[in-house]
Amino acid sequence: MNKTNLTWILIALICAAFLIGYGKMNNGDGKLFIGFGSQKAEEITQKAIDFISENMLDGAEAVLVSVSEESGVYSFKMKVGDQEYDSYLTKDGKILFPSGMSLVEPEEATTTTEGVKMTCEDINKTQKPILEAFVVSQCPFGVQMQRILNEMVKNIPQLASYIRVEYMGAIEGGKITAMHGDEEAQENLRQICLREEQPNNFWAYIDCHIKDEDVDSCLGIAQVDVSSLDTCLTDESRGLAYAQEDFANESKYGVTGSPTLILDGETISEFDFGGRTAEAVKTVVCCAFQDKPGFCDTVLSTESANSSFSPTYSSPESNTGGSANCN
Repeated sequence: MNKTNLTWILIALICAAFLIGYGKMNNGDGKLFIGFGSQKAEEITQKAIDFISENMLDGAEAVLVSVSEESGVYSFKMKVGDQEYDSYLTKDGKILFPSGMSLVEPEEATTTTEGVKMTCEDINKTQKPILEAFVVSQCPFGVQMQRILNEMVKNIPQLASYIRVEYMGAIEGGKITAMHGDEEAQENLRQICLREEQPNNFWAYIDCHIKDEDVDSCLGIAQVDVSSLDTCLTDESRGLAYAQEDFANESKYGVTGSPTLILDGETISEFDFGGRTAEAVKTVVCCAFQDKPGFCDTVLSTESANSSFSPTYSSPESNTGGSANCN
């Protein structure tokens, strides 16, 4: 199936759905509605990808590669087989455009140097490398990175000393904010407080939270001192002060997407070392040691981790999302 054929198939199917349009595919005002309302960009786009796979590709599967906002719509790249396609979606998730035509004169192309993947030899060596992983707690791909780091720490507990999960956001009017709203901001703060004041319970809480997002249950399972945690959440000199340090680092490193990895102050891509897998991220850390510890010989999972909340580390569909992030 070539790109032209796929585009016209998508157009034809969308038109057919529009004409039939009085079942679940129509919202009553003559606009195509594919079954979901206004949500954050990556979730809306992923549902569009799922719809395309289930209804338009005759057994083939579309995979989300990346999504961004462009000219008032979501511009996303999907992959079908070995071919990538650029498509567009209204921000309320109601109308899908399988292709677009720019009405703006293209800028003159500039010459760029082709990127080269980093290798272990390219990484600066230290006695104690630190990998900072910037995430937000409700980004599917931030949760994916937390799942990877948790898998690393469960199998090699010593790695916890070389990993620091940090959170993206801001403090406005004495209140923490995050890209996906107040619920995410409060969860970010909760995890920050656990990281700082109850570090022995932090990974146990993360291990539970990435599965089903049940906060109360996970606090109990992780044996968190809830009274101390509540004080941290409400005491600006504690919780918000810790968060402000994360946000200062976010600004210092120029972090714009969840997840982003910073190794000893330098941005690094897990995809240079194998992708979003526990083995790839372990390799990133281990490559930075002057004297590589014995635990680096432990081989971890090379399967791509599930994105979003999931009871399992990986699944046959765990490649969905590719290198996508939330920004």
